Amino acid sequence: MNIRMLIAASLTAMSFQAAAQTVTLKVAHFLPAVAPAQQKVLQPWCDALNKESRGRIACQIYPSMQLGGTPPQLVDQVRNGVADVVWTAPGYSAGRFPVIEALELPFVVTDAHTGSLAAWSFYEQHAQKEFDAFKVLAVHVDGGMALHTSKRNIQGMSDITGLKLRASGRMAAKTLAALGGSPVAMPPAQMTEAISKGVVDGAMGAWELVSPTKLDEVSRFHAEPASGMPYPATTVLTMLMNRQKYDALPADLKAIIDRYSGPPLVAEFGRVWEEEAAASRAKVKSRGNTIHQFSTAEFDAMKRATAPVEADWIKSMNDRGLDGSALAEAARDLAARK
Repeated sequence: MNIRMLIAASLTAMSFQAAAQTVTLKVAHFLPAVAPAQQKVLQPWCDALNKESRGRIACQIYPSMQLGGTPPQLVDQVRNGVADVVWTAPGYSAGRFPVIEALELPFVVTDAHTGSLAAWSFYEQHAQKEFDAFKVLAVHVDGGMALHTSKRNIQGMSDITGLKLRASGRMAAKTLAALGGSPVAMPPAQMTEAISKGVVDGAMGAWELVSPTKLDEVSRFHAEPASGMPYPATTVLTMLMNRQKYDALPADLKAIIDRYSGPPLVAEFGRVWEEEAAASRAKVKSRGNTIHQFSTAEFDAMKRATAPVEADWIKSMNDRGLDGSALAEAARDLAARK
């Protein structure tokens, strides 16, 4: 065999190896395995990748922080390669992703569907730079957080005064404090026990969390805006991939991941969250729990009380050399589109 034949054979073998390359993605998140996030989005996403790649992409999912650490450390775990993909809230890492917080400003997000589409558009237009270290697979929202309490039926701001309530992140805590409550930072996995033991009086949380955390078993009262009105607070959520892991994949596997990520994945998160919200409301009603919807007067009073939260955020963005007002306006404009 001459040298040309040897080179050709070698290149053919290398091409075959590249084409046959397989990868197992370590996927980590902070909720139990039974949560809709895993059962209805993450696992089906993994299954689609596996089927499309004919078995060359597989997933190993690690729920409930099984790779160690705490939820705020998930972004570092995926950046450092401890995990290949994580689903987490940027707000858990206070100060690291300030621009995307525009979606978490008070009374911006109305529901998971339109809010998630808005979050992805906002990310593409304004927040890509702060996620440069990652391959961003999805940016979505939880659809808005209701108030879930064990003993007090919240019907307005006066009922929030003095209550210790779990808050998901920095912006939710600021909003809750502006409404008169005492925010307590706490991951979802801890809030049910904390309520049952009286450590906190309740929680600010999305309806999607109710079933997997058994929040309905320790909360008798639930309060939220009327249908079609924006929530006092929301949580932005992201699905991030290790940049080096993605870059090392052969082109055909990258293409598969790209095809099942971005807008299609964001839309699926929004769809599932809407379904879970409806199911959770029905579930708490079947238990005899009370769901109160804020009146127009209550809603307007809450908006006035939380206006300084947005003003402070705008100032913080301006101090960073960014146009805070323009970012807040963009978030509201995108979230209002149907």
